[in-house]
Amino acid sequence: MFALADCNNFYASCERVFNPALRNRPVVVLSNNDGCVIARSQEAKQLGIRMGVPAFQIEKLLTDHQVAIFSSNYALYGDLSVRVMNTLASFAPSIEVYSIDEAFLDVSGIREEELEPLARRIRQTVLKNTGIPVGIGIAPTKTLAKLANRMAKKTREAVFILRKEEDIRKVLSETSVSDIWGIGNQHARFLNQHGMVSALDLTAAPDEWIRKNMTVVGLRTKKELEGTPCISLEEMVPDKKAICTSRSFGVPQKELQQLEEAVATFTVRCAEKLRQQHSAATKIMVFIHTNAFRADQPQYARNRVITLSPPTNNSIALVKAAVAGLRAIFRKGYLYKKAGVIVTDFVPETEIQQEIFAVQASPRMKKLMESVDKLNRENKTTVKIATQGSGRDWKLRQERLSPGYSTRWGEIMAEGNCEIRAYSYSI
Repeated sequence: MFALADCNNFYASCERVFNPALRNRPVVVLSNNDGCVIARSQEAKQLGIRMGVPAFQIEKLLTDHQVAIFSSNYALYGDLSVRVMNTLASFAPSIEVYSIDEAFLDVSGIREEELEPLARRIRQTVLKNTGIPVGIGIAPTKTLAKLANRMAKKTREAVFILRKEEDIRKVLSETSVSDIWGIGNQHARFLNQHGMVSALDLTAAPDEWIRKNMTVVGLRTKKELEGTPCISLEEMVPDKKAICTSRSFGVPQKELQQLEEAVATFTVRCAEKLRQQHSAATKIMVFIHTNAFRADQPQYARNRVITLSPPTNNSIALVKAAVAGLRAIFRKGYLYKKAGVIVTDFVPETEIQQEIFAVQASPRMKKLMESVDKLNRENKTTVKIATQGSGRDWKLRQERLSPGYSTRWGEIMAEGNCEIRAYSYSI
């Protein structure tokens, strides 16, 4: 048996944890540069606010209904996510953190009559420890647990258990194939064209036909819907095959220096992630482009791929390569909207073919990077490469950013010094 714990409207719930004035009030969270809606409270959903809609298109709706609007505060959301996951981990021997707001728990071996009390206890404990409401779906497979969790959101108790065969068939008959975990839009349209509208229709299809038209992945999904576990818990997060860090600028940039600072900062972040998974990159790509939606401005977009010899995860070596690539593609006279860095073609850091004169491969440089990582785990700006600069003229636009209640000492809410902040909307 698997339990899927899913935080309700996670980003919006995080904003409410430290601001009681937001309870029962519609709340939305915007994407980078305060562009589009990426999270909505239930009250905001009931107003008809769609996911992904640009904020400027619904300005009147937001104003008329006094919707509280926030810039994305990823530091706060990440910290609360860790607290939620640590709480969930105390209830099961194995846990898979599936996303920032979802986790699968292994609840095998627990008697059927104890599953619902356990789910209720999990919800109560997470709410008490973190202030975040969660829904719990329990079923014999991970795919069915996903469906059970969707059903849980429609119940007052926010708990739903799929175990009896008749209950599973009923839920499958009410679930569209497009709502099945792992079925994308293209496969959903294909199945609809062949008369399969519900999840129950999919389970009735022959195994050979599913394997031929949807490969072994589709067959695995079908078996999971039938109650046969085919997807196990991934307790260890698999290593990434590529790492990308990029940002759209709050204000378009035209100077090379600002772009160098941004690219250097993105590269350092990629290097940190490489070292976390003990990998080294063989290639690094730098890209820049203007705003394609501004027809009144000249357009330009370029990228440059640099081969790294030997492969490295050293921040200094990577920044040097990235900045060289940026200088090769930079052109004056353009307003750049976005820049980014991608590192690819990884090898284990223990299997790097060394070069005799490679400075970045020396043990001293490795020790240096370990020391930098240790210092920056406490505060990411403790030690920086000079190229990263200090002005951050290229930073995101975050005009409605909530305080770092749990991540910054100066913004922790203290008794007698609490400021309740609710944001109104204006373009």
